[in-house]
Amino acid sequence: MKILKAFVHTIRWEADEVISVELRPVSGEEFPAFTPGSHIDLHLPNGIQRSYSLCNSSNECHRYVIGVLKDRASRGGSRWVHEELGVGMVIDISPPRNNFPMHEAAAHTVLVAGGIGITPLLCMARRLRDLGCSLELLYFTRSRRSAAFLDVLDSLDIQMTLHFDDEQGGPPDLKRVLADRQHMSDLFVYACGPTSMLNAFEQSCLALGLKNAYVERFVAIEQTPAADSLSTFTVELARSNKSITITPAESILDRLLQAGIEVGYSCFEGVCGSCETRVLAGEPDHRDSVLNAQERAANMTMMVCVSGCKSATLRLDL
Repeated sequence: MKILKAFVHTIRWEADEVISVELRPVSGEEFPAFTPGSHIDLHLPNGIQRSYSLCNSSNECHRYVIGVLKDRASRGGSRWVHEELGVGMVIDISPPRNNFPMHEAAAHTVLVAGGIGITPLLCMARRLRDLGCSLELLYFTRSRRSAAFLDVLDSLDIQMTLHFDDEQGGPPDLKRVLADRQHMSDLFVYACGPTSMLNAFEQSCLALGLKNAYVERFVAIEQTPAADSLSTFTVELARSNKSITITPAESILDRLLQAGIEVGYSCFEGVCGSCETRVLAGEPDHRDSVLNAQERAANMTMMVCVSGCKSATLRLDL
């Protein structure tokens, strides 16, 4: 897995418990280009890897900017970034990956952000604004003080609706908000935020018949194995010419690493897409929060950190 060296150029307070971190190349050259919706992995000195969305303009390759919320349930990632990361420090990062790509030719795009979910959508808003596309941003947070990047959003001069729960008496009615826009032809809608909001978003889009609706999750959806998922199965590695038996107590990723197979990974929860692996034969039991229904049905790739298998043998391009 390719690693980039970056140094912390700037750390900025953005909102309560939210900071932005600007990273620049140690080499002085440019970072790899990225598209709106992309994220990078931080390989922190404490041994933890965490994924964060890029929120700066995708026209900029001299820097990457991420927004980091200090999670109250942090297992050492966001807390370390907030309390230990300092300007001038050098850290390892991954090249950008995009599991949340944007359709740039839509007649109208609606971006729905909840809290720190503003980060990938801010990058999308920049791009759509630069292209002169029709767009609007709906930004929901608990309070005005918890809304990050408001000054940046104001400078973009785009159509924007803000909703602060403490000022409005509670969270927004997402179904009503989306129903007001469902009449628009060639409408694309993107949402990122807390699990409760994304669940409500998906349910609302389904009820309203909004087909071009996409989400990015920071927290995995808890999923149980499919009824026809096999407890023990064999993984055949086409390029390595090896076979590995997977038992119920093991993940495919764990066994691959034990066998010395080089495979990308980060979250171990099926949300970052780092371990996406091409499937050559067999039927995966998809338990990730990255692939959509069509991608799961195609069985072309799978996330080996959490997914299982419905067939006796699974052949992977490894």
